[in-house]
Amino acid sequence: MNEQKEKVLQSVKEVAKDGKISCTAARRIANDNNVPPKFVGDICDELKIKIKACELGCF
Repeated sequence: MNEQKEKVLQSVKEVAKDGKISCTAARRIANDNNVPPKFVGDICDELKIKIKACELGCF
């Protein structure tokens, strides 16, 4: 697994509560790691984490 994906995975795991993460937090993780929001969305799917309160339809 590449280092960037590992960093994003770790960030998502740290932020997700009860198997959910807010859209704002997911977009912040994408921005902080210089990856597209879809990359974070794919990782959330992989981890079975739901994105809640989606504001822009990014996920």
